[in-house]
Order: sequence, then structure tokens, then C-alpha cells
Amino acid sequence: MTVSETEEELGLPEYQLAYEVTDLEGNQLLPAGTQLTRQVMQDLAMREPGTIKSCRLLDSRQIQDDLLGYLSVSPYDVITRHDPQHAALLELAGQVQVPETILNSFFRFRETDIYTYRHVLLVFALSILIARELIGEKEKLLQEVIAGPTHDIGKLCIPRAIISKKTPLSKAEHEYLKHHALAGYVLLTYYFRDPEILAARVARDHHERKDGSGYPAGRYVDDLLIDIVMIADIYDALISSRPYRPISYDNRSALEELIDQAQRGTINETVVRVLVALNRRSKPHYQNCVISAERRGKEPSGNVYGVTKEGS
Repeated sequence: MTVSETEEELGLPEYQLAYEVTDLEGNQLLPAGTQLTRQVMQDLAMREPGTIKSCRLLDSRQIQDDLLGYLSVSPYDVITRHDPQHAALLELAGQVQVPETILNSFFRFRETDIYTYRHVLLVFALSILIARELIGEKEKLLQEVIAGPTHDIGKLCIPRAIISKKTPLSKAEHEYLKHHALAGYVLLTYYFRDPEILAARVARDHHERKDGSGYPAGRYVDDLLIDIVMIADIYDALISSRPYRPISYDNRSALEELIDQAQRGTINETVVRVLVALNRRSKPHYQNCVISAERRGKEPSGNVYGVTKEGS
């Protein structure tokens, strides 16, 4: 059963904002304490009259050049090294349209949070590559991959001191960081004027897990399209530099961590298998990709990801 079917049958789960959500100009969209009922989200989607001004994401030469630069660095150079695959990636990415305000959010990240800027573009690209392997229908892909570059937009509502902190977060700071999932859901509902759009659901659910161990609601997510962005998000977070982690996971260790999570039933094993296959230079079909049980990687030293200070 997919997430959307579950919501249709059982109704929208209870979500409550722990903190306010503001738009890119700092105007309050919803105050802290708001219950995100179906009616509240529909009212938010209809708040602004008129048509949405949209643009193609890669019409921005800056974003296109940055994406190509990020894809040229290991391990993405291996993942995209076959020319036909690279060309198809750019063709699909180039057709994705977003509201102009969403495009402005990318430039905001580029100025204030280069880590998140790079991350959202690479998760976008990787989501397309994985979706091509598992879905394959171009028309459907164009509807779905739009979720990729917007999944972390809610981080615009998180204080910069928390996003850029190099030491373990306090428990309170960690809870504030988790706010980005619901903040993204609110922002994308507002800017796309549609509470049911996949992009909004992915922003809300990309930290949920198949076994119910994630957040913001601890839901048992079973939706392939959310799984794709979820796993691309975890993978890039592991292999990338972050303020809280001076040394990133090496590629083998990151893939082994994902394999372990898949085998524990936390994330989608098929999506992980596709990711492993894309990382192989021989580019085997994911169904024929042999995954070794041997574990040779290890967590990097100095990593404080997921660590909170005791008693705070």
C-alpha cells in the first residue's frame, strides 16, 4: 500500500508545528502550534490568487554549471560516466519546472548554506538516475523527479547557527532541525498551491522510514518515489562534507551503511541495490548486482552526526 492510498483511506495523520513557518521574505505562513489538518493545508494552498509563475530549473546557467561541476567529482563521476546516461539525466532535469519562488530558494541556499545547495542538486540528479532504472517511463518521471530539488527547502526555516554548528547539537537544537520536514511540507504546499503534490509529501516524509523509526510522525512509509529521494538523501549526506563532520564517509562505507539499513528493514532494499549498481564501473543491471556480505568500511573519525549533548 502506498502512502497516498493510506492517507486517502485513513485521513491525514496528525501533524503539529512545533515552530512557526515563514516564507522566503520572513512572513509568517503558519504559527507554532498549528495542527496541519487537511482543511488548514487546503486553505494555505488557496491563500494566494492568480497563476503561478514557473520556470525551468536548468534555465539558470548558474545552477546548470554548478550541477555539472558537482557531478564531475567522485563518486558522481563514476555514477554518471556513461555519456548516454549523462545526456538523459540533463534532458530530464532540464524539463522540470518549478515556481519562480522555489528557484529563488536555491540562490538563497547558495549564498547562505552551500552544503544544502550542493546537496539538493545532487539528490535531484541521483533521484532521476535511480527513477530511470526503476520506473523508466519518461512522462511519469517528469511528474515525479520534481520532488528531488525541493526536499530540504524547509531548512530555510532553521536558524543558521543550528545548520552550521560544528559540535553536537543539544536535544532542543536537534528537535528544531527536525522541524525542516514539516516546514518544507508547508512551504511547498503554499508555493505549488497544492497540498497533494509529490514534492510536498517528499519534503514531509523523506526522514520517515519503512519500520516507523523516522520523523516527523514515525510513519511506516511504503512509497517507491519517496524511497528514491529518501535513499539519495541519506547517501549524499554520508559522502559529503558537513560542518558537523570534518571527514565524510568514503563511498564503500556509505554504501555498506545503506545496505545494513536495508537489511534491517529500515529503507527500501531495491532502491539501495540500484544505487550500488550505479556505483559499479561495469554498470550491471540492478537485478544482477551481487552485493557482498563483507563489510570493510568504517565510520569516519570525528563524526557527530545524530549525536546530541547529554542533558540538554
